[in-house]
Amino acid sequence: MNGPASGPVDEIWVGLTDEPLPIDEVTRWIGRPDCGAVVVFRGDARDHAEGRRDVTALEYEAYESQVVPRLGRLAGEARNRWPDLGRIALIHRTGPLAIGEAAVVVAVSSPHRDTAFDAGRWCIDTLKETVPIWKREAWAGGEHWGVDAQHVVDVPDSGRPDPSHQDEPQGTA
Repeated sequence: MNGPASGPVDEIWVGLTDEPLPIDEVTRWIGRPDCGAVVVFRGDARDHAEGRRDVTALEYEAYESQVVPRLGRLAGEARNRWPDLGRIALIHRTGPLAIGEAAVVVAVSSPHRDTAFDAGRWCIDTLKETVPIWKREAWAGGEHWGVDAQHVVDVPDSGRPDPSHQDEPQGTA
């Protein structure tokens, strides 16, 4: 299992950890002097799910070797779609979580609020669709993998070249 979320590399901070998320540290780091907009989304374990009002605990499992590379591609694609993004943070928790604990943090900064809101929303939605992390819920009547579990797909490509991958060889399998 992964330890603490390692720190940022350049302007991107991605990670998977089985320890509490560094929400305050992410919030302090995400801002830049040239960015007037900061959006931080914190997804917490909640006490209900569709059809169940008495969820008592959650546990997340991940295909660990795939998570950080996929988060990196997601951050790269966000920068393709919104080239003026400042910093991007995408960190998810694994293991058991108590109700109210943070499961995921997504944060972005940009010069303007429209970009930050749009990019932040796209990042959390795309993370849920493309990163192999699954949730198991426990409640008074039993336990089950999340009712919203879905197949993992690739990050949708905007069609713009990803500046962080320009030096990679093309056409390799």
